[in-house]
Amino acid sequence: MCGRTSCHLPREVLARACAYRDRQGHQRLPEWRDPDRYCPSYNKSPRSSSPVLLSRLHLEKDADSSERIIAPMRWGLVPYWFKEADLSKLQINTSNCRSDTIMEKRSFKVPLVNGRRCVVLADGFYEWQRRQATSHRQPYFIYFPQSEQVGAVASPEDWEKVWDNWRPLTMAGIFDCWEPPAGGDCLYSYSIITVDSCKVLNDIHNRMPAILDGEEAVSKWLDFGEVPAQEALKLIRPTENIAFHRVSSVVNSSWNNAPECVLPLHLLAGKELTVSASSQKMLQWLATKSPKKEEPRTPQKAEPDVPQWSSQFLQKSPVTPKRGSAGLLERWLKQGQEEEPVAKRPHTQ
Repeated sequence: MCGRTSCHLPREVLARACAYRDRQGHQRLPEWRDPDRYCPSYNKSPRSSSPVLLSRLHLEKDADSSERIIAPMRWGLVPYWFKEADLSKLQINTSNCRSDTIMEKRSFKVPLVNGRRCVVLADGFYEWQRRQATSHRQPYFIYFPQSEQVGAVASPEDWEKVWDNWRPLTMAGIFDCWEPPAGGDCLYSYSIITVDSCKVLNDIHNRMPAILDGEEAVSKWLDFGEVPAQEALKLIRPTENIAFHRVSSVVNSSWNNAPECVLPLHLLAGKELTVSASSQKMLQWLATKSPKKEEPRTPQKAEPDVPQWSSQFLQKSPVTPKRGSAGLLERWLKQGQEEEPVAKRPHTQ
């Protein structure tokens, strides 16, 4: 499964990292659609928005299907057939889509058959490993191997430098276009396709996102005008080209959005807290709290509405959650006792 990601790179950096060659062999950058709607975050959960790549042909009639758009979409596919105006009444979980049942469920089959394939971008994703004989879950940050060896990083300051040439994770997804019952622009939303875990990740979790490793795989998945669905599905398989490291339990709460979410755990060794016995018990409870049981919470920086584009080509198909106390308790317990956190990487506007 994939229930939490990080995508904090500035939008210009993210676009450069997604450079590609079009059908004529020209080097290009994907064009942003609604760039102001992109909200970088170290801790994204379903119902938030994330940047995805898709073919320009989805949004512009007669466009070259090899050309790419990069745009924020809602995480959690809203099927075209959903009739309620209130999205909270959607009773099915569509944040992930299993590869082995994708052709069995109408919510996923129809977008796939109609060529609505996308690539979900992220720094990486998080997964929680259950410790045997305990209730503790150890979070991991999982990503592509990088040109700069992450394992060799010796300080939080050096860690900031690894983002300069970071290779984003490219996950296969499908999206749909939902029209509100009362009318108005379509809402675009997506689901991440998942597969059985590769051998190296199997001890952490038995499922992982379907990762498209390399430009050829990304190009074939996006170019629905040239590559039919059955051919594209051959790209959906586990990859062993993956790296990971342990991270702090601060990521357990989706309310927390800070560099510490992705920082290797050994670099936080100097930030250990000295607290009372009762406070230590509370921190221990926060660390073992299962992230899977949490409702998505409003992030620190409210994300704007996800894009609702008017598309000439996509044919029309027939309560903010209450802020939880866990994040508040954790910050209260740490107040005045923890070193200054690593400064956030500035977000280019």
